[in-house]
Amino acid sequence: MALGDAYATVPELKVRLPNLDEVATYDDVLEEALSSVSREIEQFCGRQFNKADAATVREYGPDEIYRLREGSTVTQWVRVDDFYDVTDLVIEVDGAAWTPADYVLHPRNGVVDGMPGWPYYEIHAAGSLSFGTEVSVTAKWGWSAVPAPVKQACLIMAAETFQIKDAPFGVAGSDAFGAIRVRDNRMAMTKLSRYCRDPIRVR
Repeated sequence: MALGDAYATVPELKVRLPNLDEVATYDDVLEEALSSVSREIEQFCGRQFNKADAATVREYGPDEIYRLREGSTVTQWVRVDDFYDVTDLVIEVDGAAWTPADYVLHPRNGVVDGMPGWPYYEIHAAGSLSFGTEVSVTAKWGWSAVPAPVKQACLIMAAETFQIKDAPFGVAGSDAFGAIRVRDNRMAMTKLSRYCRDPIRVR
């Protein structure tokens, strides 16, 4: 799925809703529910879970550069937006290109808590190298695939959104449902909690 797409499809959502499999009347409403809930998920998690097919450049400054001193050793890293592929990866620090030997990508091997499939979101300086004031990263942004818990959370909340769309205090912040909000859903929030991070840019 491309950046900005919903995290689930209308046919997947219809499976959760009674008597809608062969009915197209509400397809536009279902699509709007999925889209609005997907944006709510991004706001809750501080990241997005689709992917860009082409590499583009993003800039990072001092606020995204971290330093940790342990004795005489200083470790530096820059926290970036999620990127899932290193084929076209280019890292420049203050205008100078770094080679793969100059940095280490985290999480290592794309594994977090034993779970594979994670994108990279930290770039650590190798050896005695350090980041300057401006870091430019060209990469394919996003996740290689939407995590299953994220898709399930999207379906859970979109089904709830549709089922009570006519309630006075509705559940989605879109024109189709009114200027209202997605209500907290404990099951969905539990599925999403592992994927939260500090808010970062979503382009």
